Amino acid sequence: MKLCVFQGTFNPIHTAHLKMADYVLKNYGFDKIIFIPAYRPPHKNYDVSLTPHRLQMVKLAALSNPKFKVSDIEYHNERNSYTYLTILELYKKYDIEGKINFIIGTDAFKQIDTWYETEKLKDLVHFIVFVRENEPDDRKYKELKEKGYDFTFAKMDFQDVSSSNIRKNIKNGKDITGLVTDKVKGYIEKNGLYKN
Repeated sequence: MKLCVFQGTFNPIHTAHLKMADYVLKNYGFDKIIFIPAYRPPHKNYDVSLTPHRLQMVKLAALSNPKFKVSDIEYHNERNSYTYLTILELYKKYDIEGKINFIIGTDAFKQIDTWYETEKLKDLVHFIVFVRENEPDDRKYKELKEKGYDFTFAKMDFQDVSSSNIRKNIKNGKDITGLVTDKVKGYIEKNGLYKN
């Protein structure tokens, strides 16, 4: 199986996330994209009460494509969501052709050499990097290539949508139609999320 994973906080999952996953499916020939919401993101401060809601919103968003699957693998462990440990578990679980591919934005990828067990992680995955700013820092990517990180850049236009802006919009009473799927929007409204 040619497998690609999309791990993240997804707080909340939005249309740019889905466009990235769609792009990868169409251009890289994967059998499926597995979304993996982080149970406890080690690099971010966030509201713990949102943990179960984030998983449910990803499940709702994934209904938009039959090749999108959702894994709650990090919810079973209830520990910090270290990518390296999750990738090891996926290799045990699936019969994978080649390396696991990993969707990531440039904002996170620039920090990849600080991640837990990064020296081992870089041998296990191929990163598909999406530009999250208008001018990527070429020096940093050259340095990562020299350190042995295996990655390619996705040639998709920058999508100016972010979870933090969506949360801000909700807090300020602004409409988020088009920034998240209708099902996710309905879930956020029904559960009164991000209002504080």
